[in-house]
Amino acid sequence: MKEENYRLGAELRHELHRHPELSCEEVWTKNRLAEFLRAHTKSLEIVDRGRWLYAHYHGNGQGKMIALRADFDALPIEETIELPYGSECSGVSHKCGHDGHAATLAAFALELEERGTDNDVYLVFQHAEEIGAGAVECAVLMDEEQIDEVYAYHNAPGIPQGSILVGDGNYSCASMGMSLYFEGKASHASAPGVGRNPAPAISRIVLALPQLYRPEDYTGLVLATVIQIDLGETAFGTSAGSGVLRLTIRGQHEKEMYTLRDRINTMANALCAEYGLSFRVEYCDVFPENVNERGCTEKVRAAARRLGLQLLEREFPEAGSEDFGYFTKRAPGSYFDVGAGEDVTPLHTVTYDFPDEIIPTAAAVFAELTELK
Repeated sequence: MKEENYRLGAELRHELHRHPELSCEEVWTKNRLAEFLRAHTKSLEIVDRGRWLYAHYHGNGQGKMIALRADFDALPIEETIELPYGSECSGVSHKCGHDGHAATLAAFALELEERGTDNDVYLVFQHAEEIGAGAVECAVLMDEEQIDEVYAYHNAPGIPQGSILVGDGNYSCASMGMSLYFEGKASHASAPGVGRNPAPAISRIVLALPQLYRPEDYTGLVLATVIQIDLGETAFGTSAGSGVLRLTIRGQHEKEMYTLRDRINTMANALCAEYGLSFRVEYCDVFPENVNERGCTEKVRAAARRLGLQLLEREFPEAGSEDFGYFTKRAPGSYFDVGAGEDVTPLHTVTYDFPDEIIPTAAAVFAELTELK
């Protein structure tokens, strides 16, 4: 990457870091990215799609249709570390590195225009990855433009800076939030038998969860995590009449995650019948399984080798989720990680900050994947 393009990319990253926005609220962020692209490129077609945008480089009509994606939403985490470009938005900060992802793709746009390629390249800037909502909207581009290949990366603390981590097949797990609402009947605390307290039903579900995702019942990883239990009110004279159990469930294979979901629902319904409760369930933050196509991952491996980068292989899927899987449901693609450094603090922690030094590394891999001249 040219030094000037790296400088512009790092400066943009710092701007995005100062102005973080939560999922589906990224108005300033999207507009600033569009402004940057218009100011520093001439041949790219900038297309505003409402909550997201893309830039289209027109090849010679003889090449492939290749898409690169970067997310740009932030997290509801207070910035507590001292940075010259620290967050100016109370309670919101870029603690997953999406500022770096977006800045990388924007800086790569400059390289793309300067060097060119025979391929048509679509640079997709996506909102709302953190809640699994953005890629659902953006992935329609795969069908609209008949995309041949799609790629994206994430920064990865804990592995050597600038290394490339790849894997075939399921790269990260599907997941979803699950809220189970129970309604019974409140009563005086001295006569709990007169009412219908949901506590026994909720307790039995929590205790039974490990039996519902026994490894021998599935072909891949499945997991249910208790997120919150909210039962009754703070009134010591009253036995609770309602409650909610919130879980995150996940699976290496979507079908098996949904099997676990159905088992939990079946058990909840049976317990409600036993205890005389009514029951309903709500879902949120639904992420698909993220599946890498082997041929595309081989191209990432080849790019890393040509660039002389350390290449690492992921043996097991990442338990965390990534909505890029909505793209690979519609087009062959590969998602890879770029090492942020072995001593960098984990993602989603208050001390995390994306390292600018990996912007040129990720952009160089993109250059190889899109066959820049």
